[in-house]
Amino acid sequence: MTTTKETNKVTLAIETPNRISSQAALATVRPTADAIIQVQNVTKIYSSGSLRVEALKNVSLEVQRGEMLAIMGASGCGKTTLLNCISGLDGVTEGKVILDGTDLASMNDRKKTAYRAQNMGFIFQTYNLLPVLSAVENVELPLVVSGVSTSKARTRALEALERVNLVERANNWPAQLSGGQRQRVTIARALVNEPAIVWADEPTGALDSKTANEIIGIMMSLNKEQGQTFVIVTHDAGVGARCDRLIQMSDGEIVGEVRN
Repeated sequence: MTTTKETNKVTLAIETPNRISSQAALATVRPTADAIIQVQNVTKIYSSGSLRVEALKNVSLEVQRGEMLAIMGASGCGKTTLLNCISGLDGVTEGKVILDGTDLASMNDRKKTAYRAQNMGFIFQTYNLLPVLSAVENVELPLVVSGVSTSKARTRALEALERVNLVERANNWPAQLSGGQRQRVTIARALVNEPAIVWADEPTGALDSKTANEIIGIMMSLNKEQGQTFVIVTHDAGVGARCDRLIQMSDGEIVGEVRN
């Protein structure tokens, strides 16, 4: 999926001083009016007995409404931990995460779960589809759980599958779908609630380059057409080059920023 041109573009931008924002500089940025995500001096420490691992170190970040942001870095650099912390799947040790004006720390677990269901969509490398449900049933599940009527949930699920060009496979089981088709179902499920923010953790990691290119193309089209904010964790420089902005992480810190 990654072309030489795209790889060179990302590498050059990361290494060019006037296009790099250090973590210290990012931490001093004042919140702007249209920031949907504000991460303020977040630290995440995992402790087990005498073992203490600082997975995130005083990270500050702002994401604008409708932006498509990529987070890149080597394995273990903290990029997935950052996604989990800012999406509310994991708590932070220090600092604040404010999503669309709402401080996640102000909500208990029940309210946080409800907030995620109503305002967020998730796309994972492993799809997380229920094997006993058809494609359309997997897509409509978040709506049914949220109390939407069966008929309305089915209509909206079919519309979501249409947007990812998979409505003809609506009644197939996940096992009857290719990896790319299963990821399209996952994308449809993530978008069926029309969330403000979509989180994607290595969405192309399990796909071949041709299919991965198609999946990112679909996500980009949906981002432009519907205006959802996308935050994508990826190891692929080609994915990073196609996003509006790329954040580079190393050892739990943001060490670079590239605007495409």
